[in-house]
Amino acid sequence: MTDRPFEPISLERLQQALRPLSWLASPVSRGLERVPRSGPVLFVGNHTMYGMLDVPMLGLQIYEGTGRLARGLADHLHYAIPGWRDLITRMGAVRGTRENCARLFEAGESVIVFPGGGREVNRRRGEAYQLIWKQRIGFARMAIEHGVPIVPFASVGVDDMFDVVADVDDLMATRLGRWLERRGLNEQPWFRGGESIPSLSRGRGPAGLVRLERQYFHFGAPIETAPLAGRHEDRDACFALRKEVQRSIEHGVGEMMAIRDLDPERYPVQRVLRGLARRLA
Repeated sequence: MTDRPFEPISLERLQQALRPLSWLASPVSRGLERVPRSGPVLFVGNHTMYGMLDVPMLGLQIYEGTGRLARGLADHLHYAIPGWRDLITRMGAVRGTRENCARLFEAGESVIVFPGGGREVNRRRGEAYQLIWKQRIGFARMAIEHGVPIVPFASVGVDDMFDVVADVDDLMATRLGRWLERRGLNEQPWFRGGESIPSLSRGRGPAGLVRLERQYFHFGAPIETAPLAGRHEDRDACFALRKEVQRSIEHGVGEMMAIRDLDPERYPVQRVLRGLARRLA
C-alpha cells in the first residue's frame, strides 16, 4: 500500500519550516507553465550530491508554481533509518515500488523519480551533473504502462557546493577496501557496487566550508507516452523513451548553468547587498 495521504496542512507547515532554507537557496525555476495541472504525471530528473539538499526546494517550487503536491519515490535504504523514514513520509515520499507508483498514478497524483538513485547521490570525482542511470528503464516502463506523461526536470546548484576529495574507488584501494574484497563484503547486496558508500567532500567556500549556492530548476516539455501504449515490455521502446528524457534533462542542466553563470544574485551576500542598494536608491 502507499503511505498515508499527503495532507495540504502538512505542506503548509513544511513551507514555514523551509523558509530559512528557501531564503538561502532563493530558487529560480523555468518551465513550470509546461507542467500539466491535472491527471497523473511523472517528474524525472537528475539527483545531486547527498540527494536531499535540493529535493525540498524542488517540491516547494512545483507546489507553489502549479498547486500540485508531488510525491517522491524513495529508495528502500531510507526506510531502514528510524525517524528519518517518518520525516520523509511526512514530506510526501513513499517507498519506491512499482505497486506504490501504480497506485499513485491511478489516484491521479504527480510522482518524482530519480533514475540515478544512490549512484548519482554518491558522486565520484568529475561527475558533477552527470546522469548515471546504468541500464535502468523502470520509470519508462511504468510511464508507458499507465500512459502517464513524463516531465523531465534539471536541478543545478548543489553540485557546485562541494568538491569530492575521496570516493568509493579510493576506499577500495586502501587496506580496508582490500579487506572488504577478501571477505566478499563488496559483493553483498548492501554494498550495491559501491552505490551505498557516500563520497567524502569539502565545501568550495573559505576553509572548506560549504559554499551556499542558489538553486536552479528547469522543467522541460511533457513527453507523452500514449503513442507507446502496450509497449511497456519492449526494451527498445523503453530505452528510446529514456534517451529522449535524458536529452531533455541534459539540455535543462546546460540552460540553467548558463543562467547561473550570468546571475548577479547567485550567492546570498550578493542578494543582500543588491537588496540594500535597491532600498537606498
